[in-house]
Amino acid sequence: MEDNKDKMTIMESLIERIEDYSKTSYELFKLKAVDKISSVLSATISNLCSVVFLFIFVIIVHIALAIWLGELMGKTYYGFFVVAAFDIIIWVVLSFVMNNWLKKRISNSIISQMLNG
Repeated sequence: MEDNKDKMTIMESLIERIEDYSKTSYELFKLKAVDKISSVLSATISNLCSVVFLFIFVIIVHIALAIWLGELMGKTYYGFFVVAAFDIIIWVVLSFVMNNWLKKRISNSIISQMLNG
């Protein structure tokens, strides 16, 4: 009878340990997931801020260039036409050449951040 009680207490202790282990493993998984997600999001937000500032800089330079070219050509709007035509040419070239390369680079960046931290 006492042998049976010892076995039951051992089993209860083992079950408690298994429950604790599973809870701890689950918490560890959640913490690792939060760490990876926060790492990827922080890198993405940082890169996005850099892109926004670069975009603003490029817009200001384009406006200044358009005004300067317009003054050289005699009419301000001529400068804007020239800059717009240049931008369209650049956009067409980049859309054909860089589309797949950019997708691969972004995907690889996200994957490496998820796997390597």
